[in-house]
Amino acid sequence: MTLKDEIKAIASGIREDILAKRRYLHQHPELSFKEFNTSAFIKKSLDEWGIPWIPVADTGIIATLGGNHKTANTIALRADMDALPIHENTGLAFKSVNPGVMHACGHDLHIASLLGAAHILKRLGKEINGTVKLIFQPAEEILPGGAIKILQEGVLQNPKVNAILGQHTMPSIESGKVGIRKGMFMASMDEIRIKVKGKGGHGAEPHNNNDPVVAAATMIVTLQQIVSRYNNPKTPTVLSFGKIEANGSTNIIPDTVYIEGTFRTMDEHWRDEAHEKITRATKSIAHGLGCECDIDIQKGYPSLYNCEVLTDKIHSYMREYMGDESIIETDIWMASEDFAYYAQNFSSCFYLLGTGYPNRINSSLHTPAMEINEECIETGMGLMSYLAVKKLED
Repeated sequence: MTLKDEIKAIASGIREDILAKRRYLHQHPELSFKEFNTSAFIKKSLDEWGIPWIPVADTGIIATLGGNHKTANTIALRADMDALPIHENTGLAFKSVNPGVMHACGHDLHIASLLGAAHILKRLGKEINGTVKLIFQPAEEILPGGAIKILQEGVLQNPKVNAILGQHTMPSIESGKVGIRKGMFMASMDEIRIKVKGKGGHGAEPHNNNDPVVAAATMIVTLQQIVSRYNNPKTPTVLSFGKIEANGSTNIIPDTVYIEGTFRTMDEHWRDEAHEKITRATKSIAHGLGCECDIDIQKGYPSLYNCEVLTDKIHSYMREYMGDESIIETDIWMASEDFAYYAQNFSSCFYLLGTGYPNRINSSLHTPAMEINEECIETGMGLMSYLAVKKLED
């Protein structure tokens, strides 16, 4: 029996168990750095399979297994654990029992897939030419994220990881397929908060006021020109404002307006330059219209770059395991992921696991109706196992 056939056979045999684990995790979601029950559930599964683990980053876990420990070959596989503050509206029999909390980004599937891979790799035993570190990471959904904390704690050293792989749920890709892209893949993400301070008063007497609403509106429109006029058109960039608070009324100009938005790009040098331009333009507009402003740009996750050499190899292993027809070369994705921190430190590849249903509209990530086609579960755990073993053979 070939390695591919052996892994597929094991994945098929444990499918129902891993499916049950995924449903339990989906039903009991927990927010970032509060994944206490989730962590205990993972530890219990690892203990049952005799896989050693250590705690990391508060609620996180690093499990280690492998066959030939005389080699320095070490690969890491990562799954994030946290859910989102969303009230679920799927109608599933195993929908969230925690009001206002939902696995709307597929992290329950990520955990289940990695647990399945852990089981498969444990069964393969000495066929593994090196060490596999399994990263169950907390808090991907909030800044500063769990990845940076795991890196700071040094658990990916001794033995040092040579490569790290991660997979992410993607409803827009049909179950049974995967998406992959080498090089530039995901955007950086920064949060912008602006407080515009003016002098409010009666809406019928604007000449007696310094209107912060007009100043805020001017900022929102003008700042778009930083993207359209200063950015190299070849560099994907997004500047969006999604929250405005002006607590006035039809005839009341408020003293203060609050604006919140996000800035995303795929070039770290331009990212820093844009921050300076946004800050300078914001303050200049406020001053020119008789107002003041405070601006805070919270720097979030960096852009994610898939190592081209590693990704080419992973792509070839995917073809061996799944066939060319099941692999999609994806476009860039302007979402953000703290997996990017791993990619800054290790040879890394982050790919997409198709979870969509055929012939229907699939709700997107981060929505109350997001569902996963569970036919993907064998692909998720089997492929990850195959990629790890093949990379260690390299």
